[in-house]
Amino acid sequence: MIRLTLDEIAAAVDGRVAGTASGAVTGTVTLDSRTVAPGDLFVAVAGERVDGHDFLGAAAAAGAVAALATRADGALPCVLVDDPVAALGRLAAAVHRRLTDGGLQTLAITGSSGKTSTKDLLGQVLATAGPTVSPPGSYNNDIGLPLTVLDADEDTRFLVLEMGARGPGHIARLCRVAPPRVGVVLNVGSAHLGEFGSADGIAAAKGELVEALPADGTAVLNADDPRVLGMAPRTRARVVATGRAAGADVRAEAVALDEAGRAHFTLAAAGETHPVALQVVGEHQVANALSAAGAALAAGMAPAAVAAGLAAAGPRSRWRMEVTRRDDGVTVINDAYNANPESMRAGLAALAGLPARRRIAVLGAMAELGAGAAEEHRRLGRDAVAAGVALVVAVGSDAVGIAEGAAAAGAREGEGTVHVPDRAAARELLTEVLVPGDVVLVKASRSYGLEVLAEDLLATGAGA
Repeated sequence: MIRLTLDEIAAAVDGRVAGTASGAVTGTVTLDSRTVAPGDLFVAVAGERVDGHDFLGAAAAAGAVAALATRADGALPCVLVDDPVAALGRLAAAVHRRLTDGGLQTLAITGSSGKTSTKDLLGQVLATAGPTVSPPGSYNNDIGLPLTVLDADEDTRFLVLEMGARGPGHIARLCRVAPPRVGVVLNVGSAHLGEFGSADGIAAAKGELVEALPADGTAVLNADDPRVLGMAPRTRARVVATGRAAGADVRAEAVALDEAGRAHFTLAAAGETHPVALQVVGEHQVANALSAAGAALAAGMAPAAVAAGLAAAGPRSRWRMEVTRRDDGVTVINDAYNANPESMRAGLAALAGLPARRRIAVLGAMAELGAGAAEEHRRLGRDAVAAGVALVVAVGSDAVGIAEGAAAAGAREGEGTVHVPDRAAARELLTEVLVPGDVVLVKASRSYGLEVLAEDLLATGAGA
């Protein structure tokens, strides 16, 4: 973060400095007192289970300069505000304006799936052209996005932001914190369908990103998704279409997979063609790579440099297509960070693309799908069988429809499809049935915690 005095912070957030406190923040901004380092600013947020104000003393002991807080207790200098989360956004907006005036380029990504993977690819590509802030993980909400902005400083050339939405107006609000010059929309799928009501509602929300772009900005739209390409009239910015269609401005030609399930293709853009061999697993990563390429080109990079950056980029964020081979020869794909129907099918396709003695899909439920949830889960079971999965393990009471769908598609109950009540039962079953050469995909919505199961499976085979 840039250096800011407490008075500057108070002015930025419409707060006031408690008492006669003074000093300057020279470190980072954090909501976790356990991560505080000397020079940091601590944000005291009152959550459902803990209240950050109870940890002002711990933050002070760790070297924090001050806190954004609703009340002070004398342990640490405070900038007092009504709402620390809203104040965090105002602080990020003030810092972003200053850095933008100094030449910072901001690029933002949204979509129903693939946001983090695309953000990771784009961040690594841009880092080859200049100092870039693009942290691993999904910092895409009213807390995570401001924290990402505040990681930037005067030396940062590119800022890559991920924007999520749980309702109308959310992306527009994030764009007011950090107005982007390049906006990327990946897809419109079923994620949070229960909250938006329809795919058109999701498209309306995702399109808030392109509406926020300036006339001299660039909207990078996935031409292979009609709802995304249909956002073009909603923006003043120049539109760059990405995809596999011949008419796309940035497209992939001659797509194929290697023996490890990684895609290679020819990148065609700006009248040039360059080979790209991705280091991430799954054919669905081609669309993510094209979107990253379109954004990097809009930021001023040359096609050859973009292709080279994509070829060098690897996985950065945890629990997203993490492919690990155990010592005993079993391969575990930990893709358990989150799930929706589209990302589930992409995961199954990636599983099908890997050589295996036997393919096993360990699937939990998909959250927030609304009235169609039951049928989507049954369809997922059918899709798994169609993808060549030999054993479908449905985990948890909300996932019973997956097992039902697999059985309806011809999988024999108890052999080709099994429903288990929880992670412990799944671990016990898999410990018994896995043999060398098996490839196991583990995937569910984050709230079901199947990343723990994937890590347990890896630990089980260690040193075998």
